[in-house]
Amino acid sequence: MNTLMVQGTTSDAGKSTLVTALCRWLTRQGVSVVPFKPQNMALNSAVTADGGEIGRAQAVQAQAAGLVPHTDMNPILLKPNSDTGAQVIIHGRAVTNMDAVAYHDFKRVAMEAVLQSHGRLGEAYEVVVVEGAGSPAEINLRANDIANMGFAEAVDCPVILIADIDKGGVFAHLVGTLELLSPSEQARVKGFVINRFRGDIALLQPGLDWLEQRTGKPVLGVLPYLMDFHLEAEDAVDVRQSSKVKETLKVVVPVLPRISNHTDFDPLRLHPQVDLHFVGAGQPVPPADLIILPGSKSVRADLAWLRANGWEQAITRHLRYGGKVLGICGGLQMLGERIADPLALEGPQGECDGFGLLAFSTTLAASKQLRNVRGRLALGEVEINGYEIHAGVSTGPALERAAVMLDDGRRDGVISQDGQVLGTYLHGLFETPCASMELLRWAGLENAQQVDYRALRERDIERLADLVEAHLDTVQLRALCGLTPETGK
Repeated sequence: MNTLMVQGTTSDAGKSTLVTALCRWLTRQGVSVVPFKPQNMALNSAVTADGGEIGRAQAVQAQAAGLVPHTDMNPILLKPNSDTGAQVIIHGRAVTNMDAVAYHDFKRVAMEAVLQSHGRLGEAYEVVVVEGAGSPAEINLRANDIANMGFAEAVDCPVILIADIDKGGVFAHLVGTLELLSPSEQARVKGFVINRFRGDIALLQPGLDWLEQRTGKPVLGVLPYLMDFHLEAEDAVDVRQSSKVKETLKVVVPVLPRISNHTDFDPLRLHPQVDLHFVGAGQPVPPADLIILPGSKSVRADLAWLRANGWEQAITRHLRYGGKVLGICGGLQMLGERIADPLALEGPQGECDGFGLLAFSTTLAASKQLRNVRGRLALGEVEINGYEIHAGVSTGPALERAAVMLDDGRRDGVISQDGQVLGTYLHGLFETPCASMELLRWAGLENAQQVDYRALRERDIERLADLVEAHLDTVQLRALCGLTPETGK
């Protein structure tokens, strides 16, 4: 079983990106490769072919490897629902909610699930490329670790350590991380990759020479900073936008404390005619053509946050002057009249009033709905693809005016009688080009361009593989993957 693990000195060091790059690079050579992340903590998730839930980063890595996402690619997914607790998802299914202390003790059980998934993947593919989480040098989390060196030690695999030079302090990050590892873990690190470098590599070379002499480990390469590059963020909201044309649609999205699947808005950030603004706590709500209420892992708590930050009045004013409102998943539930959580799935047991813009109510149920779906958007009768991840069951007369007619015969979401408010349980609705164009027209962009977001993502995956070829030591990488230089077998 050939396994190579990528760990980072910090969060957002480039682990997800490097794993994606390696998966496409190996796939180009005809190598059967699969991505794997033992444990992921993220509120951005994807629905798999086997009807489960994994982190979206692993779904993108699966695309890079030419595979359909599967729950074995991310056996443990933690979805935070408070500052100290999270929903625990094992092999794609939510099994319980735990606080951080209880989960720390639960890791022994979680490791069994991790090793089961890794074993199955190792039998089915030539190479397993593994993504770590956070940093392996987080001393407080070392006991029972399943995400970084604990996993690497358990399966006896080599490790590449990646660091982001754009943040500064890259040599301190690499040397400091190595120093905090045990001797066996230090020996497991086979080389370094430096990420997001800008400038003349000749000016960096003395530092690279020093690093190799200081640690006795090779620098496998330096990846340049990529301009106009986008891959879906694992958790943090990415506010970067592509350059815009003159005619734009102004879109505003609140950054909820427990915002989930904010990757729904990546196609809008990249659309040349959309001016997208994320609005955080205490910030005024700017004028807009479209307000989008995003998904939420704690709908009632995030609804209270919206009220406390003036969004209810802002939405009322926005609609009075002809603006449009779109609710996605938890955002859809907020648009209704009542939200009830009788089983205390997302917080304390109870219920609350919604914004009352649509005549339906929602009750959170124990079983989560997980589906990849196809259908037709009521606007323009165009095709739409998406996925459902929600525990809420919504009922009420407004739902007779469905936003989407699904191919399986079900009806999804609602459009208000006056056409100003639209809600849906479907994530990824802006990824289907024709559906995205119709939604933008509905919101007020008459001459909306059609942008293929999936093609843009594929383009960037290809660019990453090109960087591996051009800037990393591919001979050493092949050896670390257990491959011969000549054949790749």
